[in-house]
Amino acid sequence: MGIVHADIDLLSGPDVIAAREGRLAEDQIRRVHVESVVDTSAFMLSINEPIRAELGLPTVEQALVRLADGSRITVDVVGPVELRFANRRVNLDAVVMPGNAEVLLGANALEHMDVLVDPLRQRLIVNPAHPDRPEFRMVGMRPNPVHPDVFSDMS
Repeated sequence: MGIVHADIDLLSGPDVIAAREGRLAEDQIRRVHVESVVDTSAFMLSINEPIRAELGLPTVEQALVRLADGSRITVDVVGPVELRFANRRVNLDAVVMPGNAEVLLGANALEHMDVLVDPLRQRLIVNPAHPDRPEFRMVGMRPNPVHPDVFSDMS
């Protein structure tokens, strides 16, 4: 399988929240449209410094990340970021890589959006089993037999 890219929109999470609360007009939400590398071996969304600045994202914490060559660097974790692809969206934190590093779309976002890598066409697609909205697995939950609308864990 070659390198898979996906066109995604990244929105400032604080701006999205402000718009939902009526404190900011929808057209004032800071957003960027980027081509990302789909990286199933990465866990988190990775953005670069210019994107962070454009979206005005605050630092949540710092994290140690291991790069493909085995080296480790400390980076800022920012968020929330609202990521949109096709008819999917997810709110998550992102690691900020130095300079103009490529945007990496990691496994966490892919799973939350219920999207798949189509290796034949080398593209990201909405899960055809759930085309209208994502489906989430909650394997540790089951309906209560007495109250079917109440759920409990299986432990």
